[in-house]
Amino acid sequence: MARSTDQTYDIVILGGGSGGYACALRAAELGLNVALVEKDKLGGTCLHRGCIPTKALLHAAEVADSAREGAKFGVNTALESIDMAGVHKYKDGVISRLHKGLQGLVQSAAIDYVEGEGRLSSPTTVTVGDRTLTGKHVVLATGSYAKSLPGLELGPRIMTSDQALTLDFVPEKVVVLGGGVIGVEFASVFNSFGAQVTIVEALPRLVAAEDEAISKQLERSFKKRKITSKTGVKFAAATASDDGVSVQLESGETIDADLLLVAVGRGPVTDGLGYEEAGVKVDRGFVLADERCRTTAESVRAVGDIVPGLQLAHRGFAQGIFVAEDIAGLEPAPLVEGTIPRVTYCDPEIASVGLTEEQAKAEHGEISTYEYNLGGNGKSQILQTQGFVKLVRAEEGAVVGVHMIGARMGEQVGEAQLIVGWEALPDDVASMIHAHPTQNEALGEAHLALAGKPLHAHA
Repeated sequence: MARSTDQTYDIVILGGGSGGYACALRAAELGLNVALVEKDKLGGTCLHRGCIPTKALLHAAEVADSAREGAKFGVNTALESIDMAGVHKYKDGVISRLHKGLQGLVQSAAIDYVEGEGRLSSPTTVTVGDRTLTGKHVVLATGSYAKSLPGLELGPRIMTSDQALTLDFVPEKVVVLGGGVIGVEFASVFNSFGAQVTIVEALPRLVAAEDEAISKQLERSFKKRKITSKTGVKFAAATASDDGVSVQLESGETIDADLLLVAVGRGPVTDGLGYEEAGVKVDRGFVLADERCRTTAESVRAVGDIVPGLQLAHRGFAQGIFVAEDIAGLEPAPLVEGTIPRVTYCDPEIASVGLTEEQAKAEHGEISTYEYNLGGNGKSQILQTQGFVKLVRAEEGAVVGVHMIGARMGEQVGEAQLIVGWEALPDDVASMIHAHPTQNEALGEAHLALAGKPLHAHA
């Protein structure tokens, strides 16, 4: 807890989310004197309003689907109902256990944990209430918030992911505004819980940051699940009433639903925190930082969602550790942003690392690609999932992109990251033995094919 007297630290960290607490723990481990400031709960968005609760909901959704579809495996089960109070009890239990564990780690590391709203008052000071924390270094890690659109008034019928995480009923009809990661994950949950879901996305395809082949497969899979996707269509307005919401599109179409989920991305939490006044350059809310997370203010670093790039908890976590080690003088190598793995936990799961086919063409010119269909993979057939593993290779060179879609594909992204990060040739991976029967074999088979020795050329 906060001490009553002012003190000078090696590092003062503003924000206790993935980037902030990782920086604090690693810095303390390296013998540095650390203060960690958090206005809400230790763990930040990821633990309390992001990664962990959404993935808990997605697992509950998977259990619902398993109960509903048991008969196709010869197990006669039925889905009786979704008890949202029970779902939240399970979700909150997961969060609580992780929160307590994290609190214990911070306490045992002798980090000065300061509860309250902090503000950067100079390049070396953070003010929390009437207390001033001085640091030889300051690390900004204030995270992100769920964005909305101008003119949209949030309420019981129009909400962002923050409110959706505590919803106490299953709506009959939902419109999801936004077909990015958050949008398709919540669309997947609502559909599994029994809602009729329509996704509205202004861009030409769902998950537009992914390889185009992934988008097409997801749209096919969602159509099979009876999730409606309206792509290339812009939102115009929404009118809420006591019992529903009417959503108008620029095409002139109107969709009536019980709920409108606004999933149009996340914005950086930097406004009004004194960053620019202290000499930290900000562009459209984002803090500009170099590859060593240094801002334009000499003693100030920035990590996580406030820095332009992938807004992923594990990126912020890795940046936090990097900054602690850099300040401690260990001279760590900077993060290679292009090798950060990405997972979207809808059904089917999407996992990718490296360049898409389009990006690889722009960067390398001549490329080759290969898609290994999961129809040829034994474990995928057992799981009754459809999808593929797609490899993107610089011509006669290394694999520069791995893109996967299908049940549990997120579990394969670790090896995919090693392949791209270590600039592996197809032959390098083809020579590795992949256990049978696993979905991991699909990665091995894809590399065998790209290396010119396909065993399942028809797949």
